[in-house]
Amino acid sequence: MHWRQSFLALAIAGVLSSCRDGNGGGGEPNPEPPAPDPAAYKVTVSTAAGRADSRLACFKGNGEAECGLRLYQIMVEAFVDGESTADYNTGYGTSPHKGDLQGIINSLDYIQSTGVNAIWLTPIFKSVRVAGQSDWVHRLDATGYFASDYFNVDPHFGTNDKLKELVDAAHARGLYVFLDGVFGHYKSNAQDYASPRGRKVSTTGGAEGEAGRSAVYPADLEFFKEVAAHWVTEYKIDGWRVDQAYQVPVQYWDDLRIAVAEAAANTSYTHRTGQTVHPLGYMVGEIWRSAGEISSQGYGTPESPGLLSVFDFPVRYSLVQTLAVEESGNGNRAASNLQSGYQNHLAYPAHAMPNLMLTNHDVVRFGDLLQRGALANPTDAAYWARHKAAFSFMTSYSGPITLYYGDEIGQELPGFAARESNTSCAINGHCDDHVSRTTAIVEGVASTVGGTPAVLSAEQASLKGHVAALMALRDAHPALSNGSRTHIFSDTNIYIDRKDKGDDHVLYVLNTKADPAVVTVAGTAIGSAGALVGLLDGAEVVGSGGNYELRLKPFEARFFDIVSPTAEGPQVGEGSDLSGEGPLADCHTPAAEGLGPLNKEMFIRGSYAGGDNFGATPASRRFAYKGNNLYQVVVHEPAPTAYTFKFASADWSKEFAVRSSAAVVIATEQSMAIAAGSGTESSLAIPEAGAYVFSFRIHTTLTGGEMMVSQCQ
Repeated sequence: MHWRQSFLALAIAGVLSSCRDGNGGGGEPNPEPPAPDPAAYKVTVSTAAGRADSRLACFKGNGEAECGLRLYQIMVEAFVDGESTADYNTGYGTSPHKGDLQGIINSLDYIQSTGVNAIWLTPIFKSVRVAGQSDWVHRLDATGYFASDYFNVDPHFGTNDKLKELVDAAHARGLYVFLDGVFGHYKSNAQDYASPRGRKVSTTGGAEGEAGRSAVYPADLEFFKEVAAHWVTEYKIDGWRVDQAYQVPVQYWDDLRIAVAEAAANTSYTHRTGQTVHPLGYMVGEIWRSAGEISSQGYGTPESPGLLSVFDFPVRYSLVQTLAVEESGNGNRAASNLQSGYQNHLAYPAHAMPNLMLTNHDVVRFGDLLQRGALANPTDAAYWARHKAAFSFMTSYSGPITLYYGDEIGQELPGFAARESNTSCAINGHCDDHVSRTTAIVEGVASTVGGTPAVLSAEQASLKGHVAALMALRDAHPALSNGSRTHIFSDTNIYIDRKDKGDDHVLYVLNTKADPAVVTVAGTAIGSAGALVGLLDGAEVVGSGGNYELRLKPFEARFFDIVSPTAEGPQVGEGSDLSGEGPLADCHTPAAEGLGPLNKEMFIRGSYAGGDNFGATPASRRFAYKGNNLYQVVVHEPAPTAYTFKFASADWSKEFAVRSSAAVVIATEQSMAIAAGSGTESSLAIPEAGAYVFSFRIHTTLTGGEMMVSQCQ
């Protein structure tokens, strides 16, 4: 049976007015909306844009505890200095590199007050110096990501007993604890440190940088199974974040998962409620790649599953592109870009449990991205409003989420956005891949031993309070973290989802732009026959004539309880066919001689499986010139998938994508433009297996044209 449902809200019926955009704005939701603003962006929604998404693990409403995880990531060496004898004094980033386990213990009450329910610590295992190691290796030791001794805490962070104290203190507050495991590489002297059972790592792996070595599987499997189980059994941790998970062949993740699960089943501790519980046994992988690569290298297949959870980098990029800019500077995109991000989930198997973050220790903070895109500074209301909008989207996400320390107060590195990249950035701490490793600002806690406890500004305190309220909302409404998602609508400015789990029905509405908005939505579109009650402000919206009028401030998000859901649920529009019409949809156009006006062999280059993350130019995705300025290639997609792409030559002298880097709407002719540089690619969701023709017609100016992706009959 073929699915003929429209994937993007751009195809939705009932959008009545053109869009407006602007700059500035922000603020808190109003219990009583103001009088209509004649300049407000206005839109009417008459049908839902998509059917309920309940394919992935946390969209099924099965109540898995992992779906409700709200992790707080801590870069240990940079966070807080609580013990003067446990310092690295070197590292990457701008902190003094004195962070330690005691500093985390000192901060647990603050961490709990943000509304999270778990902490993730970057690696804390012992890194031992090798003779003559360089300053680069000294700095790398501070990160913990090239360990020597996997069974002892690095004394620069504390002691084994101090870790036990931290875990016990966190559990007493109801916080899970996850350690960072590097199971794919280690320091070159790691073979000198045997496990408690006498196992040692292999020595035949390839070099990793100046002082590292790759793990070898299956030779190193038993060693790392012992590592994975040891810290659960002996320290009662609740699981692992696994670094560069693609370095472990996907078939061995099942062995490592089982080792953690068995250790958790045989271990227990006392929860905050006084109950005896088992460690959660959760594992989440880092695969900083495309959705297809995350699937093949992390999740595996339904028949042979690997990891059950991996960080959702594709949706993270969609989120920052929409409400800020990505690291390349490309962003401030339409609200519909959020739905395009969700389409990446088509590439994942049903057991997948993606984990969404806004920032981590390897990317630029959201606040610095806002400044890089010249969208807002900390002195602007929009800076704080955009943060609140981003956290609201995370709140609405089915599955575990991760907050990076400091983002809950809008932390940024002053002046970073104005700096130009240079070769010394690794020394001065201003490289994109470690600039977020700043000293923590923890209310009521000194960042260094003997220092003055931090005091939050009014704006920081307001954002932190808002985040805590959102996390409490997520905790109280399981539809948000563990419910099916029906995409109702999105366009340039507005994004709307409905979330459902059992008797819990939540409508999420977000204004992604700087203009106030008035959204008129039909009750049939959202499946509501009664009042909508605001979950953050308690305001009630009563329908009139079968419609609801929702008012939104710039960048405002609102969550509503659908008090009287209809039996039919959201009314879905007719959708669109996957097969287009006209020359761009013709899968059998004969080839013409030559390379056409571009005088280059052109390829679909992208993040698809086998695409080498835009690096490959496979013959199966090489365009043929068909005459009349038309280029086409038929691609056989063996399964539903999603990826980003460009039409480009092998030497990158020609690069094209959908104009404004918009997403592809299948079977629809779209405008194409030059798309040079990173961050300018377009996204594509393929909902079902089949043959698809990719076509573009180049204008005589060679600067643009029309394009289409259409399924072949």
